[in-house]
Amino acid sequence: EDYDIDLARHLVQGVDVWLNTPRRPMEASGTSGMKVLANGGLNVSIPDGWWAEGYDPSAGWSIGRGEEYPDPDYQDRVEANALYEILEKEVVPLFYERNSSGIPTAWLERVKNSIRLLVPRFNTHRMVAEYTERFYLPATERYYTLIADDLKRARNLVEWKARVRNYWPQVHVDRVETPIDGEGNVFRVGASLPVSVYVRLGSLTPEDVSVQVYYGPLDINHNVTRGTALTLEWKRQENGVHCFEGQVPCNTSGMQGFSVRVLPRHPDAALPQELPLITWE
Repeated sequence: EDYDIDLARHLVQGVDVWLNTPRRPMEASGTSGMKVLANGGLNVSIPDGWWAEGYDPSAGWSIGRGEEYPDPDYQDRVEANALYEILEKEVVPLFYERNSSGIPTAWLERVKNSIRLLVPRFNTHRMVAEYTERFYLPATERYYTLIADDLKRARNLVEWKARVRNYWPQVHVDRVETPIDGEGNVFRVGASLPVSVYVRLGSLTPEDVSVQVYYGPLDINHNVTRGTALTLEWKRQENGVHCFEGQVPCNTSGMQGFSVRVLPRHPDAALPQELPLITWE
């Protein structure tokens, strides 16, 4: 209670281990764990919020591997046991391991790794610079582009969004063709899988849409995890059906899969924020 900046200042300066145990995926960010970095503290945290991105095994500890369970009580028990095991077998022994001069060299090596790897990435200077480069400047440039020539491009964009929104129910993935059929097909790592997607666009044109293959490793439920989107290229039209083609790279081993989706596309639109439409295979 009454946790504020003054209390946080004393905490981050006075601890060796910063413990963060949110219930994944409920952590918004976890900035307190970032503040402890510059003070030489090490994070022991659930891989959620910033730690899901920032965790490095040479710079801290992760409680679990990011698993999520439908039963929160069971999830708490699993993660509590994982935390106790990390503390008993890794954190505490490393902290009290000293050389002949009484210096915890292995612990300090991890502290240095934490500062070297994480501080340059998780700090306000980098955040503001990145926001400026990726969002503020492009948004300013886009604003002046849209208002030029008496709002000519802005008016065209409004008309395009109304047209796409009106005709989007006509968009339909007709079929997907690949050289494979059924299960048990094997591709070697480094090969590519040719994919042809046939899409009915109705009153829309190929310039109005982006047809993508969303591919990646499959989990035990055959859902794509850590997916990557590949935009396909329009090739031809056959009886009102548009063909888009591309090559899906097979970069890793194990079970892989993909699905197909269609999204709106326009050079002046901030998508999908301005027009959250999508059609899946």
